[in-house]
Amino acid sequence: MTARILEGRPIARAIEADVKVRAEEWARRGVVPGLALVLVRPTNPSRAYGRMILKAGERCGVRVRVLEMEEPLEKKKAFELIRRLNGDPSVHGIIVKRPLPPPLGDEALLQTLDPAKDVDGAHFGNLGKLMVRGAGAGHVPCTPAGVLEILRRSGVMLRGKHAVVLGRSVTVGKPLAALLMQKDPWADATVTLCHSSTQNIEEHTRRADLVVAAVGVPGFVTAAMVRPGAVVVDVGTNAVPDPSNPRGYRLAGDVDFHSVKEVASAITPVPGGVGPVTTAMLMKNLVEGITP
Repeated sequence: MTARILEGRPIARAIEADVKVRAEEWARRGVVPGLALVLVRPTNPSRAYGRMILKAGERCGVRVRVLEMEEPLEKKKAFELIRRLNGDPSVHGIIVKRPLPPPLGDEALLQTLDPAKDVDGAHFGNLGKLMVRGAGAGHVPCTPAGVLEILRRSGVMLRGKHAVVLGRSVTVGKPLAALLMQKDPWADATVTLCHSSTQNIEEHTRRADLVVAAVGVPGFVTAAMVRPGAVVVDVGTNAVPDPSNPRGYRLAGDVDFHSVKEVASAITPVPGGVGPVTTAMLMKNLVEGITP
């Protein structure tokens, strides 16, 4: 068995095409959708992320502003920046690239975001709505939303199936588990959430119809951990040193792709799988959150 490759780029382009139509509708009403991306203590990878968001904005008709906070980091100025963006009518969405350095800390700064402009679903208000009401009640974190969109557009139905999510982060694992268990034709699964203290993880993954890997460890999921015919979604994006690459590194997922694709029925690649769809869902959240 060789798995069907669930390519993310065609799905992302389809989502972006819909976003562009919505953005053009707003533009005709005199509103240009605006996104502010805040990079704290920017690095080459985070700047590369910024360029990717800028390009996606160009494709979608979204005006993207990349704001960099250099050293020395001042907590007061960081909070002032977020409050200023909250009050800027030309900014309809704000995303703060995580993780944040210790002087700021993720939670306090992110909870300063206006929930209506929190397009990556980091604010407790949006996370709470997700837990209680599911998708559609507020901004859903883009990576979990992207995973569900890939499954839906690829015809993978989960109702009554067993899904195993590896990783309990507040950005992916926890919200994804909540999405997968919602009463929805494309979800409604029984969900097991595994983490660093889970014993005998392979016993859980080998029973799963769907395995989602989000642990940040290159090649963590091997063929021996996957039940034949299962669907495998790789959320991992790990920079692995590679002297042969001009950048000095290559991107690798949390799944040993070459071995697992011989066992699974479908699998997402890295790069080119979940990543592009995550960016497209960010743009989708932005245009859907604009109010007259």
